[in-house]
Amino acid sequence: MRALLLENIHPEAVRLLGERGIEVRTTKGALDSDELISALDGVQLLGIRSKTTVTDEILAAAPDLLAVGAFCIGTNQIDLGAASERGIAVFNAPFSNTRSVVELAVAEIISMARHLTDKNAMMHDGVWDKSAKGAHEVRGRTLGIVGYGNIGSQLSVVAEALGMRVLFYDIADKLALGNARRCHSLEELLAEAETVSLHVDGRPGNAGMFGRAQFAMMRPRSLFLNLCRGMIVDHEALRDHLLSGHIAGAAVDVFPEEPKVVGDPFESCLQNIPNVILTPHIGGSTQEAQEDIGRFVAGKLREYVGAGNTTMSVNLPPVATEVGDRTRILHVHHNVPGVLATVNGVLADSNVNIEGQTLSTKGLLGYVITEVGGALPEETEAKLRDLPETVRLRVIAA
Repeated sequence: MRALLLENIHPEAVRLLGERGIEVRTTKGALDSDELISALDGVQLLGIRSKTTVTDEILAAAPDLLAVGAFCIGTNQIDLGAASERGIAVFNAPFSNTRSVVELAVAEIISMARHLTDKNAMMHDGVWDKSAKGAHEVRGRTLGIVGYGNIGSQLSVVAEALGMRVLFYDIADKLALGNARRCHSLEELLAEAETVSLHVDGRPGNAGMFGRAQFAMMRPRSLFLNLCRGMIVDHEALRDHLLSGHIAGAAVDVFPEEPKVVGDPFESCLQNIPNVILTPHIGGSTQEAQEDIGRFVAGKLREYVGAGNTTMSVNLPPVATEVGDRTRILHVHHNVPGVLATVNGVLADSNVNIEGQTLSTKGLLGYVITEVGGALPEETEAKLRDLPETVRLRVIAA
């Protein structure tokens, strides 16, 4: 079995996959569509981060591909519908870099409140500017968090420990942690918060959600952070509000278009503006987070390859069973009535005894792991593969 890991994925992932006898090839950067199609020839496992786009065209050209591991939080760079149609499992790491992103956000909030980047630049230029003008403590100030998922809620806890008052807004019902207060609208949050931090996902509906109208609603001289998705924010609108003084500072870690390789040139309309912190998408880029991501996603890929387990798969129904000494039939199928009865009928007609079976459904797909005694006859496997409801069939021998 072969795996292709792109974008400088942590060596821990290479080690864990290699332990299972998987041949691993790695590259430091992302590949474009044609390069990726060529590289996936004969590859069963693909590992990516945020710069690689996995389209329907790419998946169609990779018939051997069993699973895609997104060694990051987001999966919007993957055509999940196309992966599901082909029975390709997709895994990500929804929790592993949470602390790293939160710590960067806190550091940037304090840095902007004290104008540390400007003071640092002046010192390097030989200017001694000892002044309290525009410098504030974060204690007692109001933080508004847009998106109260894993990162947003963790930031809420840490910010409150610093003495900040926390508001949050999320389109889903979320339990407030500590003394955080939920706002019923984005407008309500923007009217009260002195610092606004975005932590929403990359779903298409969020594109461009923060533009001129939203910046205008923010309190005068407030601070702004975006550590989630570059396409969420209108950067020209942010620039204009910074230059006008309405926004007192901004920290931006993600951009609508980002260089694919370390060392490539970067340009932004936000460059060279006072009290603006620009970082190269490093929110989750700590040794601790990357090692944990490598371990987590590689572990999920190992479980899927070795046992068919899909716990925490982004797109396939969740099924997990104990690994034993039986042959496993992994059957991804259309979620329609009667499939299980049909599968069991095929096995019964072939005199194959079922010793264990677990089924789960999710949306348009069903996934069943069937354990049988002894080897599965080739003609029986062919019959299951040829069922009209079958999306993908794989057999793991005892």
